[in-house]
Amino acid sequence: MNRIVYVNGDYLPEGEAKVSIFDRGFLMADGVYEVTTVIDGKLIDFDGHFMRLERSLGELDITNPMDRDAWLEVHRQLVAQNGVDQGMVYLQVTRGAPGDRDFIFPDPEATTPTVVLFTQSNPALVDSPKARKGIKVVTIDDIRWGRRDIKTVQLLYPSMGKMMAIRQGADDAWMVQDGEVTEGTSNNAYIIKDGRIITRALSNDILHGITRAAVLRFAQEAQMPVEERSFTVDEAKSADEAFVTSASTFVMPVVEIDGAKLGTGAPGPLATRLREIYIDESRKAAI
Repeated sequence: MNRIVYVNGDYLPEGEAKVSIFDRGFLMADGVYEVTTVIDGKLIDFDGHFMRLERSLGELDITNPMDRDAWLEVHRQLVAQNGVDQGMVYLQVTRGAPGDRDFIFPDPEATTPTVVLFTQSNPALVDSPKARKGIKVVTIDDIRWGRRDIKTVQLLYPSMGKMMAIRQGADDAWMVQDGEVTEGTSNNAYIIKDGRIITRALSNDILHGITRAAVLRFAQEAQMPVEERSFTVDEAKSADEAFVTSASTFVMPVVEIDGAKLGTGAPGPLATRLREIYIDESRKAAI
C-alpha cells in the first residue's frame, strides 16, 4: 500500500514508519487511542474525540503532545494525502520510549509521548450491508479492569470477546457484570422497549462514547424517550429492538441476543430511524 501515516511529527509511507521496541505502548499497553470517522472527506465529532483524548491522557498522567488545532491539522492532512472519502482516522498516544523496560513511569521531562496516526478507508461505511440486516450478539462475562471509561490500548479481552462471538456464529459480544449488560466489545449497548431507549448510565464501568452522546442528543430532539439505567440480559432478550453505537458503526441494529430473536428478527424502525438521523446530522456538522 502507499498509505501515508504520521509518526512523531513526520508524514511517512507506512512501510517506513517505525516505533521503538521500548515504547511503553508495546511493552505495557501504556497509552490511549481515538478513532474519528470520516464521511465525504470530513471529520465527524472531532471536538468530542479531542476532549475525550485529553481526559484519557489526563487520567494516565500523560501530557497531551499537541493542542486542538495541531491535532485537527494532522487529521486533515492524512485524510487529504490518503484520499479518504469514507473511513476513519486512528490515533494513538503512548507514554513514550524511555530506552529500557521498567514498571515505574519514566521522567516526562526526558521521555516524550509517542504519537501515531493512520487512516483506514471503508467505502461501505454509510451504506453498510450489516446495518441493513442487523447483527447478532452473544453475552460474555465482563472481566476487564475497573477503569473502562479511559480509552486505553488495553484491547485484548474485547478482541477475545469478538472471537468468542464469531466462534458461536454471531457478530459481536455484549459484556455482562452482575447480570447486567455493561457494553459491547467496541461499542455502547442499547435496548428499546415500548418506544423507550434504554442504555447504561455513564460511570467508570463503560466508555463515555462520543457517538453515544450524539445519538442520545438526536433521540431527545426527535422526541424519543431516553432512560439511562442498567438492564439485564433477560430484559434485553425481551426487548422490542436493540442496537449499538460507535464511531465505526454509527447506529447498528441488533436483531438477536444469545440466539433469541428480537421483534421480527430484522432491524427495527426506531434503530433504523436513529441511524438515518445520526448520519444526516453528522454530515451537516462535519469539519
